[in-house]
Amino acid sequence: MIKEERYSGTNIPLKIYGLSEKSLTVTFGTSIDNDLLDLITGFNQLLLENPFSGLITTVPAYTTLTVFYDPLTVKLSDLPGENCFEKVSEHLNKIAAIIIEKSNVIAHHLVIPVCYGGNFGQDLLTVAKTNNLTETEVIDIHTAGQYTVFMIGFVPGFAYMGGMDNRLSTPRKELPAAKIPAGSVGIAGNQTGIYPMETPGGWQIIGQTPLKMFDVNRKQPSLLKSGDRVSFKAVDQEEFNAMLKQEYENHYH
Repeated sequence: MIKEERYSGTNIPLKIYGLSEKSLTVTFGTSIDNDLLDLITGFNQLLLENPFSGLITTVPAYTTLTVFYDPLTVKLSDLPGENCFEKVSEHLNKIAAIIIEKSNVIAHHLVIPVCYGGNFGQDLLTVAKTNNLTETEVIDIHTAGQYTVFMIGFVPGFAYMGGMDNRLSTPRKELPAAKIPAGSVGIAGNQTGIYPMETPGGWQIIGQTPLKMFDVNRKQPSLLKSGDRVSFKAVDQEEFNAMLKQEYENHYH
């Protein structure tokens, strides 16, 4: 059950396939890069601005967009098609027929404060030694980059970010840690990411942010979303504690 269309204005083939009776996935390509991310982000924005009856939510990933819907509502809608897959696919094909210029893609840029090393980043030395760098050089390189959130996954709010300098590329831990504190900033391969909550994990932890990355009480629970641009700013422990206190007060007052 695969449909192939060509995204207007691009040379990227668009495939739609059924995932379940309540969802389908749109595949935009096979490579992981910013151009494809902009395409997925733009398509997703346009879909959310022009939803079909029964749309529940969408989940962007590296090369795909998964669309969840209510089958009963879709079935009873006036969308053309014999079944839910055909009805939703037809709507997505209409979205795909609209040329999305990069200027239409809204990418938010967030600066994330991080306290590096010590108890906040116990693997900073490992990353440094692996790449023949000093700990200070690791921090300088990590804070000099601008990163792109390619997808949210593994646990709610966990942002997988690309664009990291290859000089920091470090393999995952051979033995994952039982507990990674919320806000921990890690490196795995050529990606960097932030743990939104305490969880087991195998990324090399180089620092921690005081920001609450995931909060069910916020309108948008995840602080970051696919397509966002991120920069990191080094802060000392005093600044970290002050920001952590402010986050606590904002959450409970």
